[in-house]
Amino acid sequence: QVQLVESGGGLVQAGGSLRLSCAASGSMFAVKAMAWYRQAPGKQRELFADITSGGSANYADSVKGRFTISRDNAKNTVYLQMHSLKPEDTAVYYCAAERLGSWGYWGQGTQVTVSS
Repeated sequence: QVQLVESGGGLVQAGGSLRLSCAASGSMFAVKAMAWYRQAPGKQRELFADITSGGSANYADSVKGRFTISRDNAKNTVYLQMHSLKPEDTAVYYCAAERLGSWGYWGQGTQVTVSS
């Protein structure tokens, strides 16, 4: 089993930056792909960034060039560095981990609110 705990969310002004962390417990973290999802009220859950076990990252157009996903396998942690935040980035941000080829593990989420 894997447990995921997100942290680092909060209130930030448009144009600002935040860094989210996702701490994972369990085994075999280093071989699991990881992802960040977000969901705003009334909208579908959006997969916007993922990273393979080898460190290759992919991004949705909505965040490409502004967000960076990274991982530190020694710390069992995935990060999301967010720059140039926009009000439309406001959402609950979730960390997810691969399970049997799908995104089977989820954290509780952390709220990111971008004002102005």
